[in-house]
Amino acid sequence: MRTPLQRSALIALLAGAALLQGCSDDSGKKADMHNAATGQDGMANMGSEQATPAMADTSAQADADNGITRTPSPADAKVFIVSPGDGDTVSSPVKVVFGIEGMSLAPAGTDKPNTGHHHLLVDLDQLPDMNMPLPANDHVIHFGKAQTETTLDLAPGQHTLQLLLADYRHVPFEPPVISQKITITVK
Repeated sequence: MRTPLQRSALIALLAGAALLQGCSDDSGKKADMHNAATGQDGMANMGSEQATPAMADTSAQADADNGITRTPSPADAKVFIVSPGDGDTVSSPVKVVFGIEGMSLAPAGTDKPNTGHHHLLVDLDQLPDMNMPLPANDHVIHFGKAQTETTLDLAPGQHTLQLLLADYRHVPFEPPVISQKITITVK
């Protein structure tokens, strides 16, 4: 049995998907509406690829517990941080390069089998709720244009970095496609 809050969240999710489907005239508008519907800012300064969302609700059927069904991940899928390496001492700004195997990258909103997009977890002690779209904040950075690297301004000291792949709705896969957490020192 769903609580009123869960029902409201499900209705909002389905209404957002319906809005996206109704905006088939311009992929930029659809991407902007997707970003607004999911609370994402698009991370415009992190790449130039244009999202072309195709919001098929078949994989967004209601789940008895939380209103969202997670997309299955291939058994051989993995993400990893190419650089910097675990234990490296670096200077800010820090260039972070992402790696992926067993899946392909696609912009957020693109519902295509075995594709997803990166989210970089920075200095995050506890993983976000894997059954909901990932939040966008200073600790969970979205790469919804299928970017493969970024540059971070980090304060001096120790920092942790970890990659988490999510589907076209920003929901982590089942099982999660997540990298090893690395620790770097910024001098």
